[in-house]
Amino acid sequence: AQPPTKESDSIELVFVLHGLNETKTKRQIFFGLSILAYVFTIFVNLTLIVTIFLERILHEPMFIFLCNLCVNDICGSTSFYPKLQIDLLSDFHLISYSACIIQIFGISTYYLCELSNLTVMAYDRYVAICKPLEYHSIMTPRKVQMLVQMTWFLSLIATIVGIVIIVRQPMCESRIEKLYCVNWDMVKLSCIETILNKLYGSFLIVFHLLQFMLIITSYILITRTCVQSQAERNKFMETCLPHLITLGTFAISLSFDVVSARFSSDTSLQALRNSLSIMYLIVPPILNPLIYGLKLKQLRRIVWRRFNSKITALE
Repeated sequence: AQPPTKESDSIELVFVLHGLNETKTKRQIFFGLSILAYVFTIFVNLTLIVTIFLERILHEPMFIFLCNLCVNDICGSTSFYPKLQIDLLSDFHLISYSACIIQIFGISTYYLCELSNLTVMAYDRYVAICKPLEYHSIMTPRKVQMLVQMTWFLSLIATIVGIVIIVRQPMCESRIEKLYCVNWDMVKLSCIETILNKLYGSFLIVFHLLQFMLIITSYILITRTCVQSQAERNKFMETCLPHLITLGTFAISLSFDVVSARFSSDTSLQALRNSLSIMYLIVPPILNPLIYGLKLKQLRRIVWRRFNSKITALE
């Protein structure tokens, strides 16, 4: 494709997404799998959201943060799957400039909010285990509301800043080496390299490092407390282990995307590169509700009871 040029205000830039050429012979299979994955992701996350919303006994900080995580997972999946499914049914994998910016907004907000929410959940578990007598005085409804709003506010601000930097730059290339639009790939298409790109990238690195440091510090303190008591060890296994699995799943999936960038110049590894780059958009949204739904006894019993009641009503 020719590099996009803006001849007039009425002409919109168009980019070419690469990575689906090798799926032509199995297009229907991949389309069917993507539909199943998307529907299942929406179903399991909505199940937890509705259950937490309807059951007053679950209106506690831990479950509210979990509900927020599920909402974010739905948003992230919706930013990715529909466009992928359209491309799987098309011979030409194109995306307009405005659609690309919208997808960047959705996906960037998703992974930033996911990490922010996991940081808040680590803090909540720290207070619950290390300061149990002060838990309700610290995690007040007002503070919980503030923390939920903060996860979205910080993520949206960081995303908007990144998008503003992108839209201010002229584009000299049209080939995106992924199945979807993302900040870094758009920056690489720019005709110029600005100091703003480097400053924004440095800011994100520092932001993520601070979040990981908060999570690690929380769990160091939690581990020290749990060693002293069998009751606290049981609480750790029930409430902290799902969080650690969720955090590990997201971190590993996101790292695959970073690793895939190392193969950007090797066209023979296109399929591997694209498989790795979409892991953080597919795996965490599916596993998160399953991990929490299976591990947390209180939530598992309520979900199972509601499911059985629906089956009984249908009969």
